[in-house]
Amino acid sequence: MLENNYLERYELAMERIRQIAFNAEVAPVYVQYFKRTADFILMIDELYKDDKDKSLKELELINKRLYADIEGIAYEESFANPAYAVALLGELNGRLLSFVYTEIRGMIVYAYEDRLFDLTICAEMFVQIYCMFEADEEPNYRQLRECIYYFVSDYSDETLRYRIREQLDVNLTFATDIVMNSDLTDLRYLYSYGEYITDNEIKVAKYLNSLSEELIQSMADTYTEGFRIGFVLGNKDLSKKSIVNIRYCVGFERIVRAAIKNFEKLGLKPTIFRAAVNSINKKNSKIGYYSTSPNKQYEYDHRFDNALYIDRAFNERRLGVLRTSYEEFKVEASKFAGPAVMEVFGEVPFEPVNKKENYSLDDNLSKLNVAYAGDSARIVNEYIKGEERSFTIIAYPIPEIGDNFEEIFMETVKINTLDYDLFKGIQQAIIDALDKADYVKILGANGNKTNMQVKLMKLDDPDKQTKFENCLADVNIPVGEVFTSPVLAGTKGTLNVSEVYLHDLKYNNLTLEFEDGRVVAYSCDNFDSDEENKKFIKSNLLYNHDTLPIGEFAIGTNTTAYVMAHKYDIVHKLPILIVEKMGPHFAVGDTCYTYSEDITVYNPDGKEIVAKDNEITLLRKTNPKEAYFNCHTDITIPYDEIGLISAVMYDGSSVDIIRDGRFVLNGTEKLNDAF
Repeated sequence: MLENNYLERYELAMERIRQIAFNAEVAPVYVQYFKRTADFILMIDELYKDDKDKSLKELELINKRLYADIEGIAYEESFANPAYAVALLGELNGRLLSFVYTEIRGMIVYAYEDRLFDLTICAEMFVQIYCMFEADEEPNYRQLRECIYYFVSDYSDETLRYRIREQLDVNLTFATDIVMNSDLTDLRYLYSYGEYITDNEIKVAKYLNSLSEELIQSMADTYTEGFRIGFVLGNKDLSKKSIVNIRYCVGFERIVRAAIKNFEKLGLKPTIFRAAVNSINKKNSKIGYYSTSPNKQYEYDHRFDNALYIDRAFNERRLGVLRTSYEEFKVEASKFAGPAVMEVFGEVPFEPVNKKENYSLDDNLSKLNVAYAGDSARIVNEYIKGEERSFTIIAYPIPEIGDNFEEIFMETVKINTLDYDLFKGIQQAIIDALDKADYVKILGANGNKTNMQVKLMKLDDPDKQTKFENCLADVNIPVGEVFTSPVLAGTKGTLNVSEVYLHDLKYNNLTLEFEDGRVVAYSCDNFDSDEENKKFIKSNLLYNHDTLPIGEFAIGTNTTAYVMAHKYDIVHKLPILIVEKMGPHFAVGDTCYTYSEDITVYNPDGKEIVAKDNEITLLRKTNPKEAYFNCHTDITIPYDEIGLISAVMYDGSSVDIIRDGRFVLNGTEKLNDAF
């Protein structure tokens, strides 16, 4: 579709929007909303037509204007805030118009990327909504909702297709050009994305510019080598691939540039796309490149906006577009190697406020959401086969972590490059004990109520097979865990953590009860009522499933990371990527081998890892729709809350691995040196 075909439509919409900004002829209660939204769109129009060649100060002011009404206290009186919109405009229309304004805010992205089609359809949608209010002081809500429904549904042919193309088409080089062609010492480049820019992005860029080329190259090598080794250890052929998706936080371009050059030596070209554009395409706000959030409550308030338009027909249409689009790009999809992810940590932890004005998913909509997630994942796996792709993840701090940012950064570099061979041997000692066990007993301490029994697979040939993977610094950096897929039958008990951050959300006193490896009850202390707490867990941890299985049990061995976290008092700011290496953890959801269970993989000692399935994933052979949940969330118990981890043998005897927060198994004592 040629964007120029939309120029006339775009200009017509803008002319109408100028009239609305000058004189909104709607009922008085709605005048402010339409004038303010029209003013915002006109600001975007000015940005779109501008040459963008500005001084650093001018760019800072533009960025501030674009995000001013959703950051900090200003959000309290923004129409992006459902509570404010409902208070002024009423429950039904307030929520709907808040959604509209949120979609309009996606035009920031489109202006920077010169995406005229997307700018046009957003502007036309706003004009259409306005005309309905102009024609009737209180338009029919059903018709307003239909307008939104058909906007999202009808244009999904283009919007969803483009999202898939961003992942697979190396010729879409908007971000790649910024990384590779900018003068990274001229911090004006940070504003080229259109992302919200704070001291985090500015100070990271300045700090990386101060580091030697050798250190930058070393960090890039750790990142890209982890990706390469993931293919080797997973027994997958990287030579068949030519595309890697790079994900990072704005400010880290100097490392990313070196990484792109490394990937090119491996025969891989990058695709780099933006994270969440709007609520329609949002799954995870950090799938893509991203910056500091201007307001996490804003993102939380709109996480279920699809309640406005999701239904069975919508799902079927989106799935049809998904399949058609992947079919169009099936050659590229077959060459897609997977994502290489650079996470950041250090942001002030976010505790959300639940608002009754937000859209939410009832039981029926939740089921539709879950069904779409499963169906779409199966389609994606047909074209980007799980058994042929891999990934890697690494994490670095950002300045928001505190005054010790530079010290913590270098400590993190150290953690990311710990002695591979040392951990290989220590973790093998743990695996040797666990391979003889029937189940593992885990008991909490110091107020932690954990009392879990994790059933392990029985080995047919212990001389050649193993239950646990010896996880070193490859796909999950840093080094430091052994993990397995538990047998669900016989896995039971209580999992409790006093405080944990999962997907950027804090859980206080999180407790999950398990029977036969499945969640049967859950609670936390985030809110005053049990109902709110259960809803919070179901929506954000169970992803609206009625239950989830334990997909992974692991023992983290990275005591160096644990001590560093406590030294700087940043445990609550670390990503799960590091936290999962700092104690035993349980993952609810799918196993670590999802869609690649049938690939033969080995530990460094040559034994085949056979515990890759459970009773649910085995359904993939007979009932694929029931085999996967398309989520995997690690929940870690810190060492200081562990009383005992013991391998219980088939004869009832036991071998302790951790006791009172310290490693006691022969061959693991060196892990205690960090303490």
